[in-house]
Amino acid sequence: MSIRELEKTAADVRMGIIKALHNAGSGHPGGSLSAADLVTALYFHEMNINPKDPAMKGRDKCVFSKGHAGPAQLSAMGIAGYFDMEDFITNLRKIGSKFQGHPNMKIPGIEMSTGSLGQGFSAAVGMAIANKIDHDPGRVYAVLGDGELQEGLIWEAAMSASHYGLDNLVAIVDHNGLQIDGRNDDVMTVMPIGSKFESFGWNVIEIDGHDMEQILDAFAKARQCSGKPTVIVAETVKGKGVSFMEDQAGWHGKAPNDEQTKQALDELEAAKAALQ
Repeated sequence: MSIRELEKTAADVRMGIIKALHNAGSGHPGGSLSAADLVTALYFHEMNINPKDPAMKGRDKCVFSKGHAGPAQLSAMGIAGYFDMEDFITNLRKIGSKFQGHPNMKIPGIEMSTGSLGQGFSAAVGMAIANKIDHDPGRVYAVLGDGELQEGLIWEAAMSASHYGLDNLVAIVDHNGLQIDGRNDDVMTVMPIGSKFESFGWNVIEIDGHDMEQILDAFAKARQCSGKPTVIVAETVKGKGVSFMEDQAGWHGKAPNDEQTKQALDELEAAKAALQ
């Protein structure tokens, strides 16, 4: 896909998130919307995957360690063809549905069930180690929240990844500056993110997480890095694309009502149309 096509697809991913959370009546729009450009770049440009063969040997793997933002991953996967998009939009968070509020391995293509912050990243490190042992060419991508970096488990995993020289591992930090209780800096600062990872032996790339060209360039640079894991620190806006949700901690875990959903979809449709 071209840059423009990826940007349009990211708008579709955002609309899928809004529709699904509205139908569910609960969920996490803020962090899902902030990650939409990153996940679009992963599923429609960067990763070696086959939606018709989710267990393909040698595939790349994506682990959403910030599991509450799973709707972003599911929306992208639905558009990519892993499952019927309308099934996701209609049945997210419904009793008996495979589309739970967080990533669920019962869905082909979901590599790790996540939700307890920090654990997905550790699993991704384990997958990258396994690929090294098995001489598997697949790469592993772990999407992290910035508030998630407050978990000690994150830094144990980061230390392990560096120790084992996991240049087949890329961590992507969705740095929107907010978490459920407010601003990260007020709850417990995670800054400076890049310097912390660098001190743990990581290759650090810092970008605008809503600039598709910068995102693709960062993934290309990560592929060129040898002997150490890469972290992409992506500066983002919580609730990106929906004016009344942007940079608002209150939209961390609250679904939009009918009127809010209409406004959100109208804004996203207009943004997509402007890309024509």
